[in-house]
Order: sequence, then C-alpha cells, then structure tokens
Amino acid sequence: MNINKVILYGNLTRDPELKALPSGSQVAEFGIATNRVYKDKEGNKKEEVDFHNIVSFGRQAEVIAQYMKKGRPIFVEGRIRTRSWEAKDGTGKRYKTEIVLENFQFGQSTGGTNNRQPTTDNKPEEGKKEESSAGIQYPEEQINAEDIPF
Repeated sequence: MNINKVILYGNLTRDPELKALPSGSQVAEFGIATNRVYKDKEGNKKEEVDFHNIVSFGRQAEVIAQYMKKGRPIFVEGRIRTRSWEAKDGTGKRYKTEIVLENFQFGQSTGGTNNRQPTTDNKPEEGKKEESSAGIQYPEEQINAEDIPF
C-alpha cells in the first residue's frame, strides 16, 4: 500500500491566482511558507523556511481566491504531484512539484475584526426561545495557539 498525504499549516506567500479551465472548472494556484525553529550544534536558535506550491480545483478554488490574501494563515491537506513539460525555449524538460489540495481550513486571524471568538454577552432576551437547537457550549478558558500540537 502506498500513501501520498501532505498536511501543512503556513502563511500564503502570494494572493491566489484564479483561472478557468477549458471545461469551465475553476483552478486556484498559490504558495504557502512553513517554518521550523531549531537549535544548531552550538545551541544557537535557527529558523528554516520552506515554500510550497498549492493547487486547488472547483468550489474550493473559488472560496480560497475570494477569502485568502498574501500573509493569511491556512491549514491544507492534500497530495504531492510533480508535473513535467517541454520548455518552449528548447532548454529541455521542466518540472514543478505541487500539492493538490483535498481539504483546507482558514487559519486563525491575528487581530482585526475577523477573530471569531465566542462572547458571553450574546444571550437571548428573556422570554425568547433560542433559534439554534444545537445548543453549542463554548469553553470558558481561551485556547492558546502554543497549546496546539502542530
């Protein structure tokens, strides 16, 4: 059995570029950067950055192109694919390795009005029935980004 699975959390390095295929389906291409902090042999703190090309199709491509901009965080799941083609200038074969998006989630915003933190002051007025039957209960304590294991 073979497995081709990629899971990344990083920031967009450029705005998504939305294109239409001849079939009419939408495709979005964008890049994300991931970083790793580590200590070298001398104990100095180092940071390593990797850049990844992402391609998305269909409705996911439209949503990403509409809501995501350079610098915004995103969580992506997908598979690695390497494409090859003959260069137009006759210099030989060209290759591009990219991640084909299967699932994604918007990353947490840092500041601004896009933070969707639950508030406790949105209580229904007395005597009125809550419209939601789900009864979502939010935790009292705030979740810290450093507590997330990835």
